[in-house]
Amino acid sequence: MKKWKPKEWDLRKALRLYVIPDRRIGAPLSLEEQAKRAIEGGATAIQLRDKEMDGRALLDVAGAMASVCREADVLFIVNDRLDVALLSGADGVHLGQGDLPVTEARRLVPHPFVIGASAHTPDEARKAEADGADYLGIGAVFGTGSKDDAEVIGPPRVREIADSVALPRVAIGGITPENLPEVLRCGVDGVSVISAAVRGNVRERTAFLWKVLKSLS
Repeated sequence: MKKWKPKEWDLRKALRLYVIPDRRIGAPLSLEEQAKRAIEGGATAIQLRDKEMDGRALLDVAGAMASVCREADVLFIVNDRLDVALLSGADGVHLGQGDLPVTEARRLVPHPFVIGASAHTPDEARKAEADGADYLGIGAVFGTGSKDDAEVIGPPRVREIADSVALPRVAIGGITPENLPEVLRCGVDGVSVISAAVRGNVRERTAFLWKVLKSLS
């Protein structure tokens, strides 16, 4: 494990524009380069999510992305892989319903390492909060091409889940500049995006998302 001290984050601010680079959607740019350009455009958090990369390659990419985010003072989260998150010096990990339980992850991490959890129902949200999660990822709000098996829950359910806990909350799934106002009315603190930020000119697309978000603050 790298010797680093996790920092305290104001997660309601850090989660405002949460960008997830993607090797397929953001091609030909590398994940690291997508992260750099997204940060230049205004991303406040970056997540490394790749289901196909082997552990060694994922750790190499995570280390590079952690350095980019640390230099820019941007929150860096690794999806699913707590081992990779800890070894790379990431700020936190995001755990889905089928991943390591939040309670077990909390036992293994230093304070104030960030643990995010996915929630699709109010019960899942309340359990994540009780188990020690630091923030919730709620969705999929709308249909999305970046995750074929995502369950679409719609804005009303997002609002119900958001209202069920006091944790910082970020919405994910099919979010675009056009539907941002509707999503923010659901009571979330921020939005997590893939295609809306990294398909095409990453810097410009992220900057436009940030501009829309600021106009809605």
